[in-house]
Amino acid sequence: MSITALHVTHHRPRRDPAAAEHAAAAFLTALGVDLDADGLADTPARMARAYAELLTPREFQLTTFDNDEGYDELVLARAIPIRSVCEHHLLPFIGVAHVGYLPGERILGLSKLARVVELFAHGPQVQERLTKQVADWLTTHLHPRGVGVVIEAEHLCMTLRGVQAVGTTTITSTLLGTLRDDARSRAEFFTLAGIGPR
Repeated sequence: MSITALHVTHHRPRRDPAAAEHAAAAFLTALGVDLDADGLADTPARMARAYAELLTPREFQLTTFDNDEGYDELVLARAIPIRSVCEHHLLPFIGVAHVGYLPGERILGLSKLARVVELFAHGPQVQERLTKQVADWLTTHLHPRGVGVVIEAEHLCMTLRGVQAVGTTTITSTLLGTLRDDARSRAEFFTLAGIGPR
């Protein structure tokens, strides 16, 4: 069995933590937050660190293996936790991703499905783009017969502000290859993902 490992990095822009902390303090002060109050003195630093964490994916090795057994059924990881930041309001959206593929000549280390989701979830995002990026990336690097990605998420920009539609979730999907073209394969993917056929 041959193993292929691809080191995955995301473009990391130059960071200035001190400037981020200063900007956070100015932002909070401009909104009337008293940073001299008990418990708030370190808030700008904590805020800067929190956003740095939300905006920075971890590097990982994408490990693929020869599909020596000729496995040709669906491989699916359900309910991968997802956290991202809406690019319109910089508020989090939180939910789960269901990611599956129909293997071709190679299979993927299972933990890597979650790593690929994390790679694209970090940084300012919209859910529609995120869903497609995960599917396209797996197609490009794995060459499977089909890929399916469904993301279910709650957007705090929709539940905490504006319409304040508490409890609302948004579902997006991208299906490629056989999972898009074959009705039975598509139905199997949605059923195993636990969301019923589309």
